[in-house]
Amino acid sequence: MINSSLKTLSQMLAKKEISSVELAQAFLNRIDAFNPEINAYIALDQDKTLAQAKAADARIAAGNAEPLTGIPIAQKDIFCANGWKTTCSSKMLENFVAPYDAHVISRFDAAGAVNLGKTNMDEFAMGSSNETSYFGGVKNPWDFTRVPGGSSGGSAAAVAARLCAAATGTDTGGSIRQPASLCGFTGLKPTYGVVSRYGMIAFASSLDQAGPMAKSAEDCALMMNVMAGFDERDSTSLNREKEDYTRDLNKPLQGLRIGLPKEYFAEGLDANVAKVVMDAVTEYKKLGAEIVDISLPNTGLSIPVYYVLAPAEASSNLSRYDGVRYGYRTPEYTDLMDMYCKTRAEGFGEEVKRRILIGTYVLSAGYYDAYYLKAQQIRRLIAQDFEEAFKHCDVIMGPAAPSTAFKAGEKVDDPVAMYLEDLYTIAVNLAGLPGMSIPAGFSNSLPVGLQIIGNYFDEARMLNVAHQYQQVTDWHTRMPEGLA
Repeated sequence: MINSSLKTLSQMLAKKEISSVELAQAFLNRIDAFNPEINAYIALDQDKTLAQAKAADARIAAGNAEPLTGIPIAQKDIFCANGWKTTCSSKMLENFVAPYDAHVISRFDAAGAVNLGKTNMDEFAMGSSNETSYFGGVKNPWDFTRVPGGSSGGSAAAVAARLCAAATGTDTGGSIRQPASLCGFTGLKPTYGVVSRYGMIAFASSLDQAGPMAKSAEDCALMMNVMAGFDERDSTSLNREKEDYTRDLNKPLQGLRIGLPKEYFAEGLDANVAKVVMDAVTEYKKLGAEIVDISLPNTGLSIPVYYVLAPAEASSNLSRYDGVRYGYRTPEYTDLMDMYCKTRAEGFGEEVKRRILIGTYVLSAGYYDAYYLKAQQIRRLIAQDFEEAFKHCDVIMGPAAPSTAFKAGEKVDDPVAMYLEDLYTIAVNLAGLPGMSIPAGFSNSLPVGLQIIGNYFDEARMLNVAHQYQQVTDWHTRMPEGLA
């Protein structure tokens, strides 16, 4: 049952082969057994979860069920959920209980899904290993000595260890796709604006995007049918006709043009990861796709551009945490300025403070033109690279991460090495494009992800491309030994 697809679970619920309460309890039991070691969840409320499951069973009995009614979903702790602690894995929000639902949460509630709990993450989504969390790091279910990736590491570990049927994540520079690669599941970052950011605690507003994390492309398509849609409360939400993201899953891939950027297979890519990715590309050739060599010449600039723009936006967004209105406040201070300084110094972790300082610096009067403005200009060039590439191909493929999961603590003292983990994912966010990672094999018994990048609003085609590969391979069905 824990390996069943969302579609299969939905059918089992409809046929009364299992109840939502039984299904939720099964996952809660697994969480009790494995979460103390993995640390994927940081907020659980069994009474709330089982009450939702009971309501879902009543809805199913009344014949009003939707495809995800009764399905237990884990929610990244970046989404406000009414009555739930919502901490963003920071001391700053350690005791904050959200008074309202994020758009994503309300969409799942309306669909009848069951909230299993809130998952661990890098503090304020700043990190690539889930080691910056105030509540401790998350362990990779494939090897407990290694990281799950970040910032959506808790959701990633929960999906990989089958501590949920599926999970939500957010992706600012690769925070869905990189952990999907390191933990061996399917993760999708939609086109910017397709999923509302309302109630999603902001890191970098022009880059943040919510998306699904699940075992397969078909599962992600079902989740996208719930998550996507216009929300007038979010000024960046796009008002588009509703899509059925499952509509193209079974289309053949004959004639599909796959672009392989030479920059994605250059220095910095682990040789074993490169082999797994190219083996996957070979499988696509068998499915009728043709391979096109392309270039994304400004790829190498994506990391420095990102680490100017994202911290700049973070320094602005995080200015609201001052100890005045909500969140942590230092217990001892002499005056208002002292309270501000001590609250922020004590409430934020080291990586968050590092990015606030960088962001404040690049936005300052003497450096705005030299750094922030220049980074915005290069961002435009990066988007133009993709625009040119899509004249010659339908989708772009390459690695999602330059290596498999690294050891916990290995890069924590080297911020630049940590930032390079997002080498292949960041440009997608800068351009606002959709991207996803799917399991493509293993290197030294650790998962490797294949990244698929599509043109704007091309999620349905990408899901089709991923699904067809998953019909002829079984990488996405594998789960860590010892967790069955």
